[in-house]
Amino acid sequence: MNFTPWTLLIDVGIISALLLLGKLARARLPFIQRLFIPPSLLAGFCALLLGPEVLGWLPLSNNTGTYAGILIALVFGALPLTSTRQTRKGGDHIGRMWAYAQAGLLLQWALGGFAGLLLLGMIWPLNDAFGLAMPSGFCGGHGTAAAIGEAFAKYGMEEMLSLAMTAATVGIIAAVVIGLWLIKWGSAHGQTTFLNKFTDLPEELQTGIVPKEKRSSMGEASFSAISLDSMTFNFGVIALIALCGYGISQLIARFYPALMLPVFSCAFIVGLLLRRAFDLTHTRQYLSPKVIGHLCGAFTDYLVAFGVASIKLTVVARYVVPLALLLGIGLLCTLGYVLWIGRRIHRTCWFEKAIFTWGWFTGTMAMSIALLRIVDPDTRSRCLDDYAYAYIYIAPVEIALVTFAPVAFANGFGGGFLTLCAAAGGAILLFAVLKGWLTKKTAKP
Repeated sequence: MNFTPWTLLIDVGIISALLLLGKLARARLPFIQRLFIPPSLLAGFCALLLGPEVLGWLPLSNNTGTYAGILIALVFGALPLTSTRQTRKGGDHIGRMWAYAQAGLLLQWALGGFAGLLLLGMIWPLNDAFGLAMPSGFCGGHGTAAAIGEAFAKYGMEEMLSLAMTAATVGIIAAVVIGLWLIKWGSAHGQTTFLNKFTDLPEELQTGIVPKEKRSSMGEASFSAISLDSMTFNFGVIALIALCGYGISQLIARFYPALMLPVFSCAFIVGLLLRRAFDLTHTRQYLSPKVIGHLCGAFTDYLVAFGVASIKLTVVARYVVPLALLLGIGLLCTLGYVLWIGRRIHRTCWFEKAIFTWGWFTGTMAMSIALLRIVDPDTRSRCLDDYAYAYIYIAPVEIALVTFAPVAFANGFGGGFLTLCAAAGGAILLFAVLKGWLTKKTAKP
């Protein structure tokens, strides 16, 4: 199929229609409401089933994987314009959250990598980097899966995109299904601080439709529409950042072919620099963080849908047994870490913070917030506040993992990369012990 601008319109139009149908299903079908399945995931499943990969009823092009790579560049390029760099007194809770999340992130990467390299690789003829499909799909969701799949494709391992996207899809389903089971168990056994009964959930959390009296503004307009619409300005800034990121990535690949930094990481750096330029020129006031946040949400919805639609089922079928074992090991170990370490490192609201981290470690930030809202609808645990400040220090590490993992494995340093991840994760937990954050005493709700 020859790609034209009309091809893009057809692809986006089909996915948009499926997103709307997914939203209608979430609002009307009780069993989907009980499972908290996001419409973007429903749209992706429908596109995969009805598209060229299975039934062939929908005329989707073969560029769905490329769209995912572009969308993640837009998301990461916009992140510096929405994050905060403030500090907060009483950093003990932030430190505990940082140690908990940062160590878990590093250890999940080490676990997946070593499981593929030393365990599964001894049984099946797998690529050394096979195990990275689990952490890149779990902890980062479809966004990181798209980024690392695109990066590995440059080194000739095009299968990583489908493997990581599959892991991300399984991760989101596990985040919801196991997360809801944990909440039911926690509320029944007195572990939740604010939720007495799982059935006491507001209707908007089930249907996803906010009542009129609870709706809020999507953002402020900085410009008069007669000159330049504010949405155009904010989107234009994001698009410029992504374009610059692409240009830098291509420039580095031309002069340093062994490095080949992914577009999303270059876009993130450009976003940081542009944010600094806005601050120095006192023009950041013209940006609307809420509008940019909603644009990121829209990019993410399409990213998930296109990401699932781009899964090559032939690749998944070829690796179905080792991939199932890899994801099973990842889910069990992640669940054990979240509950066992979470119960010992958090002094207050340990279950709320653990269920939030479970959603992040297996799905996406949207899933973690959704689970947190069930057990803490009024955000009294301050979990999001602690995580927002802690993520300032987690984000560079997460970017570095996705950026340099393909470089390390492509140049024969995969084992050293995984050893460094494991050592760093263990060192952070040891630091937590020395600080008195990680103790054997069980925290009470």
